[in-house]
Amino acid sequence: MGKMFEGGRGGATVIPFRSDFSTLFYYINTDSTLGLTLEPTMPPNVAPLSQAEVLIIKNWIDQGAPNEDGFIKFSDNPSHKKFYVANQGCDVVTIFDANSKLAMRVKDVGVTPSTESPHMIKVSEDNQFWYTCFLGGTTFQKYSTNDNTFIGEAQIGAGSWNTFALSPDGMTAYLIDFNGGKIAIVNLLTFSVSFVPGLNFPHGVALNIAGDTLYVSEQLGSALIKFPVNDLSNNETVSMIQNFPASGNLQIHEIAFTPDGTKYFLTCQNTNEVRAVLTSNDSVVASISVPEFPQEMAFTENFPYLFVSCMEASHPDPQKRSYIAVINYQTNSFVKNIYAGFQSHGIAVDDSNNLVYITNRNVSTNGPAPHHSSVCGGRNGNVTAIDLNTLELVPGFKTEVSS
Repeated sequence: MGKMFEGGRGGATVIPFRSDFSTLFYYINTDSTLGLTLEPTMPPNVAPLSQAEVLIIKNWIDQGAPNEDGFIKFSDNPSHKKFYVANQGCDVVTIFDANSKLAMRVKDVGVTPSTESPHMIKVSEDNQFWYTCFLGGTTFQKYSTNDNTFIGEAQIGAGSWNTFALSPDGMTAYLIDFNGGKIAIVNLLTFSVSFVPGLNFPHGVALNIAGDTLYVSEQLGSALIKFPVNDLSNNETVSMIQNFPASGNLQIHEIAFTPDGTKYFLTCQNTNEVRAVLTSNDSVVASISVPEFPQEMAFTENFPYLFVSCMEASHPDPQKRSYIAVINYQTNSFVKNIYAGFQSHGIAVDDSNNLVYITNRNVSTNGPAPHHSSVCGGRNGNVTAIDLNTLELVPGFKTEVSS
C-alpha cells in the first residue's frame, strides 16, 4: 500500500473515496457500466479481472482505500499543508498534499446536475476555510480545510462569477459578476448578500493590505474603480493609462498587491504588459512587457518575485504554448520566462516549500495529448511546479487533473 500512494508518472493512482478519479480503477475495469475503462487492461498479459474482483477494488477505494489496520491515507494530519485545483469541466475540486504533491482527495462542489464550473478557489487567512465561486452557478460556497466538509453557501443568483476577494478578518467576500456588471458582498458567517450594480464588465478584484479599500478592474477597459468598504456607494474611477500610453484598451484582467502593500500590479491582456502602480497615489510607475495574454499573478515573500501566467504566449515549439513570466517586483524589472505547460493559467506560491504551483489548462486540441482520459468532458489539464531557488521546473512532477 505504501508504494501505491507514491503515485505514478501521471500523479496519484488511487484517491481515497473516489474510484471515479483513480487511474488504478480505470485500468482494471473492463465493464463500462461500472465506470471509465482504459487500455491497456491491467494486470498486463493475463486474463482481466472478473466483475466481482473489480467491484471488490472499487468498493475498497470508495471506502477510503484503508490498509489492514483501517488507516486511510492522509487522514492522520488534517491540518497539513494543501493546495487546491478547480476542475471546471465537472464541478470538482482536487485537493493536493503539499508535501508529496499527490492528489489526496476530490470534492464535489456546486448544487445542480448541470456543469457550474468552479473558477476560483481561495483559502481564508486563518487557514480554516476554503471558498469557491462558479462561472455558471448561483451560489458561493464555503468548506472546511480540515476535512472538506461543506459549511454553507450564499445565494448570489445567476451570473458569471469569475473572481472574489476575502477580507483580512475573514468576515466578508466580494464577488465579481463579469457579464452582469455587479459586485456581490457576502457575509461569511450569515451568508447574507447585498449587491453593487452598474459596473462595466468587471473582472479583477483585490483589497488593499488594510482591507479598507476594494479595487475592481474593467476587463474591457483601462480603468480601476476604488470602493471604500464602509461606503460602497461612494467610488472613484482611476485611469491606468498614465505615464505609459497604450495603443487601445489595456483590458485589465487581474490586480495583485505586493506583500508589503506599497504597490499593486495589473495584468493587461490586450497590451501584453504588467503595470506597476503605487498604492499611495495610484500612479503607474512601470510597464513591464511580458508574453501574450497575461492572466493570473502570485507573489513570493522569500524572493522579490512576481509570477505571471501568460496563457496564450507563442513558443518556438508548436507543441508548446504559454509562459510564466517572472518579474522582480522591487525593481519592476523582467527576470525571465519559464515554460511550465500548455496554456498555463492558475498560479499559487507555496513559500513553505519554495514552490510555485501552476495549473495548465491544455484545452486546445493543438496541445499535447493527455496521458489518459477522465470521467469529465474535455481534455485533461495538468499541474506542474517551479522551484523558487532555481526558477526552473521541478523535474518529474506533472500531475494530470480533469478538464
